[in-house]
Amino acid sequence: MGQADGFIKFNREMPKTRDPKERIHDYREIYPPLQHDHLKQQSARCMDCGVPFCHNGCPLGNTIPDFNDAVYNGKWEEAIRILSETNNFPEFTGRICPAPCEASCVLSINNKPVAIEYIEKSIAETAFEKGYIKAQPPKSRTGKRVAVVGSGPAGLAAATQLNKAGHWVTVFERSDRIGGLLRYGIPDFKLEKNVLDRRLRLMEQEGIIFRTNAHVGVNVSARFLKEEFDAVVVCGGASAPRDLPIPGRDFKGVHFAMEFLTQQNKRVTGDRIFSGDILATDKRVLVIGGGDTGSDCVGTSNRQKAKSVTQIELLAKPPISRNPINNPWPTWPMILNTSSSHEEGVERKWAILTKEFIGDHMNRLTGLKVVDIEWTIGENGKAGFQEIKDSERVIPCELALLAIGFTGAEKGGLVEELNLDIDERGNIKTTQYMTSEEGVFAAGDIRRGQSLVVWAISEGREAARSVDTWLMGESNLETKDESLVRVSA
Repeated sequence: MGQADGFIKFNREMPKTRDPKERIHDYREIYPPLQHDHLKQQSARCMDCGVPFCHNGCPLGNTIPDFNDAVYNGKWEEAIRILSETNNFPEFTGRICPAPCEASCVLSINNKPVAIEYIEKSIAETAFEKGYIKAQPPKSRTGKRVAVVGSGPAGLAAATQLNKAGHWVTVFERSDRIGGLLRYGIPDFKLEKNVLDRRLRLMEQEGIIFRTNAHVGVNVSARFLKEEFDAVVVCGGASAPRDLPIPGRDFKGVHFAMEFLTQQNKRVTGDRIFSGDILATDKRVLVIGGGDTGSDCVGTSNRQKAKSVTQIELLAKPPISRNPINNPWPTWPMILNTSSSHEEGVERKWAILTKEFIGDHMNRLTGLKVVDIEWTIGENGKAGFQEIKDSERVIPCELALLAIGFTGAEKGGLVEELNLDIDERGNIKTTQYMTSEEGVFAAGDIRRGQSLVVWAISEGREAARSVDTWLMGESNLETKDESLVRVSA
């Protein structure tokens, strides 16, 4: 703990973002450069709470009070050492994690939590600036070869940990660039791709091999990988999007959110778009789904100069603060979230049921028929809804983006070729991260289901430990349970 009364003296203060009217004209990150004096105050708010619930709230088990203390005392090299013990990519999570650690911060019982995510990003960026983060190839090699399928956060974390253990690691990615969701699913205004490329260069220097345009199960045989490598780790993500099978779904102008976001990320990078352009320019855009992906669609639509942007959600509007009975600390707060994209301009509507897409004689989308609903709790205790009489109407739109989640792993390709068992939720079934096929492991959304980037990194780390143990009989790789022990100075 840096300052005993810091949580009393200082309020939570986040860095000011660039003006929304300015930033919607570019795809650069919305935050200005770091302010170290400001960080000292924010880290001082970390209190001597006795039991740091933030440890448990973080899927990685980051030892947050320890690195807060190091930041307060200006010990940046110590701070990055502590943070790197549990997190391979703090420069990613410090930008795009919803910070479940902050939701479980003891201060948030009756105050605003410590700015943990902002401090984490600051540690990473300061460490890069000062040269503390550099390539660290393993001192010796085991001779074992491991294939990692998928280069999203789970795949990159698994590859980093397995390489650290001394195995030769090759990452196979079906797209033409490495990064998976980090590359194609998250807009540059949240995560500029030079941040990703900086980390990938270090991984290559550490000995990890990347192969792009390698779609395992399509143009690369999954059986070949199993024969050529000592172990295979499948980290393909939950890439099967949830559809909206209502009348008019086939009208031109109805697209999955990830198709829209991927195209724009490619444009920002300068890559060619080989399929038809999906653009919001001069269109009335309707985003269906109220989560983070929907929010990203809002921010991207505004940057593409949409005529208007509306976001609708099936669920009722959340409250602005916790319900201490049904949603007490330290559970995740089910409250209204206003993202930076929402601040840039959007009309948000809740408790709306989609009925039918409307189109013209040219098969082009012109609107969406909806009806208002009312949520109730039945006698069985389960939530349900009923339509509100005379509320049916049409919301005009020329572009509708489906941001309503994913249904699990894609069932063809690798999954089919290796005949991997699937659980009742549509994800690859595992035991200690090993699939039904001996020597083939799975991690991330493809195993867990749609989740957070921080959970994907945790999954990749834990799967790597299981692989290392299976190959070598034991493993020295860190696990989350061990990280809950305070790191010594």
